[in-house]
Amino acid sequence: MVAEKKTASKKATPKRTTVKKAKYSKDQYLSWYESMLRIRKFEEKALLGYSQQKIRGFLHVYIGQEALAAGIESAITAEDAVLTAYRQHGIAIGRGCSTSACMAELYAKETGVNKGKGGSMHFFSKENRYFGGNGIVGAQIPIGTGIAFAEKYKGTDKLCVTMFGDGAARQGALHEAFNMAMTWKLPVLYICENNHYAMGTSVERTSNIKEIHKLGDAYGMPSEAVDGMTPESVHEAMKKAVAHIRAGKGPYFLEIKTYRYKGHSVSDPGTYRTREELRSYMDIDPIKVTEKTILENKIATEGEIQAIKDKIKEEITNAVKFAEESDFPDGAELYSDNYQQDDYPYMRD
Repeated sequence: MVAEKKTASKKATPKRTTVKKAKYSKDQYLSWYESMLRIRKFEEKALLGYSQQKIRGFLHVYIGQEALAAGIESAITAEDAVLTAYRQHGIAIGRGCSTSACMAELYAKETGVNKGKGGSMHFFSKENRYFGGNGIVGAQIPIGTGIAFAEKYKGTDKLCVTMFGDGAARQGALHEAFNMAMTWKLPVLYICENNHYAMGTSVERTSNIKEIHKLGDAYGMPSEAVDGMTPESVHEAMKKAVAHIRAGKGPYFLEIKTYRYKGHSVSDPGTYRTREELRSYMDIDPIKVTEKTILENKIATEGEIQAIKDKIKEEITNAVKFAEESDFPDGAELYSDNYQQDDYPYMRD
């Protein structure tokens, strides 16, 4: 633990104190702001529900990483596919999953996005082209590659955004998927959400390759590092990568550097990092910086910002109410919604 703290204290901290000139429309900035605030307030209520033992099991919140969910969605279409790992509430909500259905899933209620059967790590929405929420580290990387293969096979212009954490970048499945995707020029956009810690272990302690995007070099895959603390920077990198993929040139890999303000899960006190490091990232909180950018550039008024805050507060309050008042699934539902192949030899008996 002491060695880990020394590693953390040497970590480069971000520096950005001035607000940049606005480059996008009012609608775009307010959309980003509302999306990020919705995710933040949802996660804060989820943490409260867990402390009250209304939410059980694992809980990995997205607080601090909201700029990715906002910037990704503004650069892709509703027809593109998205999947990620288990820190996934924010991505699901960004995709369009309702906060009520998501909160009900955390409460294990039948009105949840997965009928109360998936929990925190396993949201899913066919309607929103959202394929999870995957609990096994790195398992979504070949799955996303397969989805991209299907789109190419069917001749569509859709792509699959396949997301994973810095810890999952150490999985062998990543290399197999990268090789296959580049060989067949599949329409897949790989995104590593590098929040610097795999559970409690820093990137510096797990690999000789500290710039994770360089893993793509071995396969000739266009790859780059991206500032993940503003929706603008995420959006711009996404637009470039998406254009490359839709042009039929094959995969693209973005290492989006972000930061989680909370522990790996609710059971993690985060003692492996320094308070100074955490504070340096909270100083460039994507929601606060975006709000400041909006106000200082006179994109919107304080009244308009407050209206968004009031709207989100009411929405999340209603989501909790919906979850609390919904019923638990009937026990008979345990065996429904499961895949079964009737002609499989072992199913005949």
